[in-house]
Amino acid sequence: MDSLSQIVLGGAVAAAIAPPRHRRAALLAGGALGTLPDLDGFVIALFTDDPVQLMTLHRGASHSLLVLPWVGWFIWRLFRRRGGRVAEAPHAWLWAIMAVLITHPLLDAFTAYGTQLLWPLPLPPIWWSTVFIIDPLYTLWLLLACVVAWIGRERLLARRALLAGLLLSTAYLGWSVLAKSAVERAAAAALAPLGLQHAPRFSIATPFNTLLYRVVVMTPDGYLIGDRSLVADRGPMRFAAHSSDTAALQAASGIAAVQRLNWFNGGSMRAQQRRDVLVLSDLRMGLEPAYSFNFAVARRQGARWEAMPPERAPVGKGAALFSRAGVGDVWRRTWRRIWNEPAG
Repeated sequence: MDSLSQIVLGGAVAAAIAPPRHRRAALLAGGALGTLPDLDGFVIALFTDDPVQLMTLHRGASHSLLVLPWVGWFIWRLFRRRGGRVAEAPHAWLWAIMAVLITHPLLDAFTAYGTQLLWPLPLPPIWWSTVFIIDPLYTLWLLLACVVAWIGRERLLARRALLAGLLLSTAYLGWSVLAKSAVERAAAAALAPLGLQHAPRFSIATPFNTLLYRVVVMTPDGYLIGDRSLVADRGPMRFAAHSSDTAALQAASGIAAVQRLNWFNGGSMRAQQRRDVLVLSDLRMGLEPAYSFNFAVARRQGARWEAMPPERAPVGKGAALFSRAGVGDVWRRTWRRIWNEPAG
């Protein structure tokens, strides 16, 4: 999830648990701890410049539910020895620190990126993908709660605001799970007549909302994309076909970078030949035809694909989401689609 969401979630969680007399300090400490797991990107970059490694190691050890409790205990122990607020109320602060660190990766798992909640166990990352990485309706309640708590300090109003903010934001995540389930049912019904009801697929919220979802279905020669508005759509889902060089992807399947990406995204990739280079795009992040993460991973040598040092490839044309002006355009198109079922 975006940094602001993690900051206000951490601040709200810590301030709700810490003693009322420590509330402002807890808001600040919780906000700082709420961003701590995401600093792993800077650490990883000290050891490698491989873009595939940078992507797939992120949200690994620093987001593990098997690691973070120990990190929380160490932080708590350190500050308790120093005295001050943690020493005054050690049990409350222990729970506050633990809760902030654990809620960070759990929130991340609701997005599409992939969070390795049980690292170092060799399990694929978890990505429930029920919310977009930035969703104002999730963040708003927590932000308001933190503002009221900062002003209210030790008053009962501050605690009530924090609990209300946490309840509403959590309820919003619950709604996103129900919304995604409804979309999955509609997708399964539409794909059954095509014989694709069991084809690998995923669904994901479109930018900034949980009323319009995109469904991607992997096929032998590419993938299908359909969208579903929970407000406007009543008929069967419609899908558009898109090509992918699945033969090249299969031929290069033994290359380490390809295997790593396949493990990370569950095979949700588009393969393209750009001149003599194989470029893989993560279909979970971005909008057709432009995706956020594109990697050149192999070079053609005659009839074979040979591994090459992975490189980030350009996003490509139509990358509206990746510019300031483009965000507004994407939102306007998304907003229109939410309220209008496509004709035809």
